[in-house]
Amino acid sequence: MKIYFLVAFCFLVGLTALHGQIVADAISYKEPLLNNKEVKAIRTNLETSFETVQKKTGWKQFDSTYNADQNNTIWLKFEIINQSKDTVQSYFYSRNHYTTIYKQIDGEYEVFKNGSYVPLPQRASEYVSYFTKLTLLPFQQSQFYVRLDVMHFLGDYGIPVLFSEKGYFEQAHNDYEDEKNPIAFIYFYLISLITIMVFAIVFWFRIFEKLYLYYIGYLFFQLIYGFIVFGRTLTPVGNFSQYDPKLALDLFEPVQFVFIGFYIFFIINLLKVSKYDKLLAQILKYLGLTCFLYAILRFIFDYYFFNPELVGLIFTGARLIILPINFVLIFWIIYKVKHPLLPYFIIGQSFFFVGAFIASLIGSNILDASLSNLFNFRYAPNIIFQIGLLAEVYCFSLALGQNVFILQQEKEQATIKLIDQLQKNKLLHEGMNIELDKKVNEKTAELIQLYSQIEAEKEQKIKSDFSQKLKETEMVALRSQMNPHFIFNSLSAIKHLIMTSRNDDAINYLDDFSSLLRGILQNSDRQQITVEEELEILELYLSLEKNRMGTDFKYSIQFSSKENLSMYHIPPLLMQPIVENAIWHGLQPSLKAEKTLKVIFDTTEDLKIIIEDNGIGRIASSKKKKLHSSMGSKIVQDRLTLYNHLHDHSIHLKTTDLEEDGQTLGTRITLTYKF
Repeated sequence: MKIYFLVAFCFLVGLTALHGQIVADAISYKEPLLNNKEVKAIRTNLETSFETVQKKTGWKQFDSTYNADQNNTIWLKFEIINQSKDTVQSYFYSRNHYTTIYKQIDGEYEVFKNGSYVPLPQRASEYVSYFTKLTLLPFQQSQFYVRLDVMHFLGDYGIPVLFSEKGYFEQAHNDYEDEKNPIAFIYFYLISLITIMVFAIVFWFRIFEKLYLYYIGYLFFQLIYGFIVFGRTLTPVGNFSQYDPKLALDLFEPVQFVFIGFYIFFIINLLKVSKYDKLLAQILKYLGLTCFLYAILRFIFDYYFFNPELVGLIFTGARLIILPINFVLIFWIIYKVKHPLLPYFIIGQSFFFVGAFIASLIGSNILDASLSNLFNFRYAPNIIFQIGLLAEVYCFSLALGQNVFILQQEKEQATIKLIDQLQKNKLLHEGMNIELDKKVNEKTAELIQLYSQIEAEKEQKIKSDFSQKLKETEMVALRSQMNPHFIFNSLSAIKHLIMTSRNDDAINYLDDFSSLLRGILQNSDRQQITVEEELEILELYLSLEKNRMGTDFKYSIQFSSKENLSMYHIPPLLMQPIVENAIWHGLQPSLKAEKTLKVIFDTTEDLKIIIEDNGIGRIASSKKKKLHSSMGSKIVQDRLTLYNHLHDHSIHLKTTDLEEDGQTLGTRITLTYKF
């Protein structure tokens, strides 16, 4: 009888103790806190401290009228008891941006912070921002205060719930199942962007064109946008934005306008818009700069003066301005620009606008009623927008590949035109030589006939005049021989580069060779040029030979002042054959690891030009002349003889073999200018 009485007494005491408390071990799945008579609520301003809240009266039952907003905080108060002899884990669920839980332990309060805008190192839960674990020891009873804050409206997501451990695992599993497909797509999106960006960086380092730099910026800020979206998911890998979620939120809108700005500059360069319409290119440029400016101002505003209502107005206003302008400019581009890559632009832009349009409709809940089954998945607006972006990126990646092909075709066409021009120049020189010989013969016949008719005194004068004219004619003839000689060697170098599969070097060599040939042709009708002008031709020629021979060939040109060099005149294209002879017959056959050529212009007294190489020397070179006979040295000697005869100053050439202990060190050519 006493036993029954004792059991009944304990039962009544237990009922009394449970009044006003939530029994943690009795929660089978979840315990809603809304309209729960054991949960009290109060509304305060944002500055109210926890100590003040503890002293407040006027707590009422928590119902749907208590919603946190940007200006008010909601506080909840309830007790939880664990009646079992085992430790019980309960999980507080809240989608509020900031959730702060105060748990009473031995008269003190332990603080737990959670929420999507709480930095990851400060969270009570490492992986799920909206679940906070509450541990109750056997027979433990604790008082809880919960502070709920939001940065903008949440709707039904803000309603808190208390889950059991089993309920937590099921709910977390369900949430992950809802998000796994979006997470998988975002992984694919990020990996695709990173892969394409790596290739773009490689192309930029190889070509150094602004086009690829703008494309890298476009991809990089898309990548940041992808990581920001990624930070809102449940995945624990790559969630960098969770370390500073407020900064990620502030960057969300500006980053989109930054990559749009880079996109605009990319399109200007890809389609070469200025070539077709300069006004359109200028407007696009200013639109891109406006996107950058808006992104900066928007970030400053969000970071320092965040206001959800004003942000919404700015968001809508910016798109009401930018989108119509974009449509006008897109049709303007389609109408004016006739670039071969225009179809890629049209297709990529279509993907972008379709994705952005559908994402905007979903974000504004317009599509919920009619197409809810198709677009009813988590993060649908962001995922669909990213699908459009990724499709656009793929289109422009293909466009860049096609652009490389177009550039290669243009280079090949330029090479063909250059070769045709060289052939025409060769024929022109041959025709000039024939005509020159014909005129010389005719003039000689006239002079012979005239000599037989005039007096001896005039005959001597005419002979003298004829001798001088003949030497001038021989000078022209020697220069006309020089150009085909140089062209032959240069074409041989190009042929060598092509046969050794150095196609890029061959193209670069052709570009520089055409510039050099233009300079030579411009000076072809001049009797003499300044040493400064000769220096410019020589520098261009040495750069050509540097491209041909590679890194083991090094050269240096030393002079005190170009103004001093402009005071001296020499026959055009005088030094190039000497340098060419040193390279082809002295340095190129050399087996030395480093082949060097020095050109020194010494103006301390009269002009002295020293050309020195560390090649095989004249003796070894003469043994190889069976394979190739050098005409450069003979032509230079003949030209100097004629030049000295016709002018009041002279240029003398001296060749010195450089030797040490019987070993050949190279050759030195010295040109001395004397008045």
